[in-house]
Amino acid sequence: MKTKIIIFFLLLLLSSCGYEAIHSKKNSKSYNFSIDKIDLIGDREINLKIKEKLNNYILNQKDKTFTLKIYSTSKKMVLAKDIAGDATSFQSSVVVSVEVLMNGNFKNNFIMKEKFNYNNNSNKFNLKRYEKDIKNNLAETATDKLIFKLSNIK
Repeated sequence: MKTKIIIFFLLLLLSSCGYEAIHSKKNSKSYNFSIDKIDLIGDREINLKIKEKLNNYILNQKDKTFTLKIYSTSKKMVLAKDIAGDATSFQSSVVVSVEVLMNGNFKNNFIMKEKFNYNNNSNKFNLKRYEKDIKNNLAETATDKLIFKLSNIK
């Protein structure tokens, strides 16, 4: 009974905390552009994350309409090794190159490079999952920069 009362009060207190998603459709109205078409070439995981974040701008029709050609790559490098020759730290990098077309004509070209350094983990399953999370976060950061750059095109 006490737990139900506590849960009720927590829901009551947290229901009006003012949380909103940053890239919700409500907030995407502040940008004065829309995306007509997106051509994605390269790393599949990065492309899926980019497309997911740019979907809000596809549905809206605004003054400026862009066609995007996006080329993405990811790379994992060994930064340091121990005495036995086993890797101790890595660097994961994501490069997103975007060609922006407006009304069928070349408008601009952007290259976003994101890097992250991390240490090796003895549990390979956790390491792979961590690397996937890093890759998704780097793709999100590059997409946020792309959205900002698209909003500043005149």
